[in-house]
Amino acid sequence: MKHLYLIILLSICFTACNKNSKNGTGSSAFLGGEIINPSDKFVIISRENKVLDTVDLDQNNRFLYKINPVESGLYTFSHGGEIQMIFLEPNDSIIFRLNNLDFDESLVFTGKGAKENNYLINMFLENERINNKVLRLSQSSPEIFEKHLDSIKSVLQENLDEFESKYTTSDLFKKIAQANIDYNFYAQKELYPFAYYGNNELKNLQSLPEDFYDYRSKIDYNDNDLKDYFPYYTFLKYNVNNLALQRHFNHSKDSVFNKRSLHYNLDKLEVIDSLVTNSSIKNFLLNFAALRYINSCNRIDDFTPYLNSYLEKSTSPENDAYIKKLVTSLKNLKPGNLLPNTIVTNNKNEELHLSDFIKRPTVIYFWSFNLKNHFLDSHKKVQELMKKYPEIDFIAMNIDKDDVNWVNYLQQYQYPLKNEYHFKNPDISRQILALNSINRVMLINADRTIINSNTNMFSKDFEEQLLGMLNQ
Repeated sequence: MKHLYLIILLSICFTACNKNSKNGTGSSAFLGGEIINPSDKFVIISRENKVLDTVDLDQNNRFLYKINPVESGLYTFSHGGEIQMIFLEPNDSIIFRLNNLDFDESLVFTGKGAKENNYLINMFLENERINNKVLRLSQSSPEIFEKHLDSIKSVLQENLDEFESKYTTSDLFKKIAQANIDYNFYAQKELYPFAYYGNNELKNLQSLPEDFYDYRSKIDYNDNDLKDYFPYYTFLKYNVNNLALQRHFNHSKDSVFNKRSLHYNLDKLEVIDSLVTNSSIKNFLLNFAALRYINSCNRIDDFTPYLNSYLEKSTSPENDAYIKKLVTSLKNLKPGNLLPNTIVTNNKNEELHLSDFIKRPTVIYFWSFNLKNHFLDSHKKVQELMKKYPEIDFIAMNIDKDDVNWVNYLQQYQYPLKNEYHFKNPDISRQILALNSINRVMLINADRTIINSNTNMFSKDFEEQLLGMLNQ
């Protein structure tokens, strides 16, 4: 009986889609499912990074949603911070079932269009396993690495060929499935020099076999069908990094890779601008590159030339406004400036200003429900540091929009509530503090002036920074 509801849903979907097909429309598709152990009361369905709808779960944690009209391609559904892609075509009627405690591994599809999606989710999981294996292989010489990589890829290609001989699928699905294999392995080759050579000196890049990157001549940097596909845009990010590095070495005196170099990051913007004409792909890559650089750079004076170059190339008003606000916020966080004020709440839901409880040298760190490992690791690390540095206050700040459950979450893991706070208006506070990475840690003097607004408690020199703060 427990699957009866899903069977009825499928029957409704098949009937509706068959009716569309008979009428010659074929413009809609159904997506539904059941979520075991849900963490939210809804799912979010998106296409091309735009939310189509937020769909409520019923009392049995199930939903059914009609997409009309539907365009063939990749969609996403998200729940409780987890995201997964679905391939949809007109007349599809897909039902999935998953356990939120084991999101990807438990995901199973049924209905029309299910075979394609079960193949893709299985490939997604297989890629995760393969990537761990390839990382170990990255310590081998280029020749041995390529040999093993080609062997692994050959097995996956045989599996795809067998799947396509067994089932009739669309050309678009075949393209996406092939891209899954190709771009995942291209990405591994782009990452290889960083894993094998470490700091990626110029002489080591030049020692790679001449044909190591021959596949680059086949890359379409403007593939609209793949622009939202994880293997494709992951490859593009790694590829751009390497091409920018080669460009940088060609016209600079540097021979050792420095990812925070202004000139290297300007070269990265130039590479993106020269290769990509598709506005969606270009703006994504530009925005990703800008966020990575700006959030890792502590040289405030370098922001202006970088921002000028970025704005010359970007065509997204929304991204431009965000990056400009971020740069402005970071300039306000310059060492020596007073810590910008923002409103927070404590475990009693009392409102305070952030500066109200800074009386001694202070470390401020951040956490979120959606990043459990970081939450646990950071709190464990702070417990160790508190014993070693009793003269320092360690302040934890929850950044989630939920203004109630953060206290319950801490209690669930039996963490003390002292020095735990929550942003009253998370969006505003995150903008004021330029908080785009959960790993960001801020060091503040007793007089509320900033020592460092962008450090990391897991970096090897963090305790040296703490000692420096105490010795000021």
